[in-house]
Amino acid sequence: MDKHIRLIGRLICEDAAEADLVRSLLPEHVRLTREEEGCLQFDVTELPGTTIWEVEELFADKAAFDRHQERVRGSDWGRQTGHIRRSYEVDEVDPDTSDRA
Repeated sequence: MDKHIRLIGRLICEDAAEADLVRSLLPEHVRLTREEEGCLQFDVTELPGTTIWEVEELFADKAAFDRHQERVRGSDWGRQTGHIRRSYEVDEVDPDTSDRA
């Protein structure tokens, strides 16, 4: 069985303008991602009082994760937020240990 791909980390806006951009584009990005084949979890949560979002993603396998990355590169989200700093860790995890948090 293929391993799941888990991404955890943060999206870190430098200022209010970047944060406003994220807030305006994020709902559609989340909706489209959750509809992708192989997306098991996709949560992006704004930390109160900051311009930082916690990101948790889980995909069924590397192929699903790669398809997601490719879609994002060509999306409004990818084009308009690509300059915003991200700090992510991507790991392979066994399906039986990657239950949704």
